[in-house]
Amino acid sequence: MSHTLLEKKERMRIVVRELKKLFPDTRTSLHYQTIWQLLVAVVLSARCTDKKVNEVTQVLFKKYTTLESIARTHVSDFEKDIRHIGLYRGKAKNIVAAAKIITQKYGGRVPDTLDELIELPGVGRKTANVVLSEGFNKATGIAVDTHVTRLAKKFGLTTQTTPDTIENDLMEILPKKEWRHFTTRMIDYGRTYSSARVKGYTDPISEVLYKKKLLP
Repeated sequence: MSHTLLEKKERMRIVVRELKKLFPDTRTSLHYQTIWQLLVAVVLSARCTDKKVNEVTQVLFKKYTTLESIARTHVSDFEKDIRHIGLYRGKAKNIVAAAKIITQKYGGRVPDTLDELIELPGVGRKTANVVLSEGFNKATGIAVDTHVTRLAKKFGLTTQTTPDTIENDLMEILPKKEWRHFTTRMIDYGRTYSSARVKGYTDPISEVLYKKKLLP
């Protein structure tokens, strides 16, 4: 498969066009009402389904009604509250630590810049990009999860293997105005049309790309 910049841009143009047709309205499937709840939910979602996160946060956010209440709790107690989430011990430690920093350093307000967010425990570029996009309507980058990684390679948008390098490739060929909703549309597409079990070019976007001779 050829990977010149012009060819990748043409593939991306078609991918975005088709994604918009299929998913004109898109947003994260995580349930939240405030930005701090969004931050907690996104941290919990690492290597865990959004469905499971929503089940846990439905109870969690009734117990902890403010970020300050999380900052005051013991990590061991918070572990019990999220024990059904994968990697719950590390996530509990990071969330409580982040809550303390936000409370003490930012007056309880979740920071709205990429540099400030990625300084928080447990917050990497992916989490920060989701929070900024969903919570603050800011396009600072492209959140790269397993769906984005798999589909970006399948559609010939990148040959990279790490989230940061994949993100750089995608930002180079995707207009900035499309960054905010690209990830959620790719996730929706992966779940609906092209799970990891789907082989070959049998999904709708791959068929379009193949017919235009943009896939081998």
